[in-house]
Amino acid sequence: MQCLSQSVEFDAKLLQKYNQALPRYTSYPPATELRPDFSPEQLQRAIAQGNAQQTPLSLYCHLPFCEQACYFCGCNTIITRRKAVIQPYLEDLIRHINQVADLITPGSGSDGIVNAHRPVEQMHWGGGTPNYLSIEQVEYLWDALHRRFVFSPDAEISIEINPCAADRDYIFALKRIGFNRISFGIQDFDPQVQTAVNRIQPEAMLFDVMRWIREAGFLSVNVDLIYGLPFQTLETFRTTVEKTKALNPDRVAVFNFAYVPWMKPIQKKMPVEAMPSAAEKLAILQMTIAELTADGYVFIGMDHFAKPNDELAIAQRAGELHRNFQGYTTKPESDLLGFGITSISMVQDVYLQNHKRLKDFTEALDQGELPLAKGVQLSHDDLIRRTVIMELMCEFQVTAADLVEKYHLDVDLNFNEYFAQELPALDALEADGLIHRWRDGFVVTPIGRLLIRNVAAVFDTYLAQRNTQVFSRSI
Repeated sequence: MQCLSQSVEFDAKLLQKYNQALPRYTSYPPATELRPDFSPEQLQRAIAQGNAQQTPLSLYCHLPFCEQACYFCGCNTIITRRKAVIQPYLEDLIRHINQVADLITPGSGSDGIVNAHRPVEQMHWGGGTPNYLSIEQVEYLWDALHRRFVFSPDAEISIEINPCAADRDYIFALKRIGFNRISFGIQDFDPQVQTAVNRIQPEAMLFDVMRWIREAGFLSVNVDLIYGLPFQTLETFRTTVEKTKALNPDRVAVFNFAYVPWMKPIQKKMPVEAMPSAAEKLAILQMTIAELTADGYVFIGMDHFAKPNDELAIAQRAGELHRNFQGYTTKPESDLLGFGITSISMVQDVYLQNHKRLKDFTEALDQGELPLAKGVQLSHDDLIRRTVIMELMCEFQVTAADLVEKYHLDVDLNFNEYFAQELPALDALEADGLIHRWRDGFVVTPIGRLLIRNVAAVFDTYLAQRNTQVFSRSI
């Protein structure tokens, strides 16, 4: 399937009408459906199934440490300046890696090599602040992973960095070690906004970091912006967008700030009275989309933009874009293995999450157990709905034939019959101009693309039972 043009049209009334709290659908079911009654044997069976099918692998390592808290942050972090905490955590992380690697190649031992028929196509280190580690510690973890897994020559290997904790030598060392993609958060260039969210990043420093990344030869650079923060206005954020364009990243993510102090109490440190109104946030979003697309960036989906020659844009045009807990990816469907506290794995038809507390994580490893806190096994209906939602998030269109071909569904899927209960909701979306129906599927219109989470939510059978306060708003 070739994807249609990814133009976006802005309709303020429709955006306000559909602006509701919804999952971001990096998975279906969302991670909120994971339950503590999950059995480790379910993971073992799923890994065995992946072994038999020789499913490629995607790896995620969670490095939770930060020196100070950013007030907007919704990640699972450990705030400490005691660098002595890192090495014990790395030892636990490597124990966890070896545990899982032994399931992929039974009996290989901690120094064995994993079966090359399950190559790693993608790896990402997130946090926290992965560059909280010294270069020696980065190499230590890198070597441990490469002892147990075989990486494809063209694997995407990415790392998040905090620009405040990176210098030229560190960035060049990351490239020398083997990382080929890098991302960092800007959030906003405005000093007043930075002070309000406790993330001071001088403009000159950000441009230095980008120059070093380019000099080092990274294949792709992603930067993050956030709108909805204190003291942001349409004009101040326009300046941030202009400076971001001057940085010339390959990919830009523009996130809507989710103010959820009942979940993240540290957000109470920000002056809520200084946050932009809903109307101003919409104006900021409209301006940002217009500025980035006028500069040549392609709207990939959700809140992500990429240059036309970036792999994400190329994959989307070819109908080969995928999505998992790490976000959009050009790599084929893989089993995602999450290492470290709070990490989520996505293996065949199961999702599972590791313990969030470091103490629980370590205790499970000490007892020889997988450090699993909760999980879920997908039903046949879940799998079908997952394929629909992922196709919508990646390609903005869906047909029964494409689902069967692209995702190898073992089902003779008649779209309108299978989703008969969803047809009234789809009719309502079509009446508002968000989608255009086909005989066995539909396409999302340029007006509907900013509301893709609302379109996907039609197929979410768990949504009515879920506490939506845990989600950000769709716009």
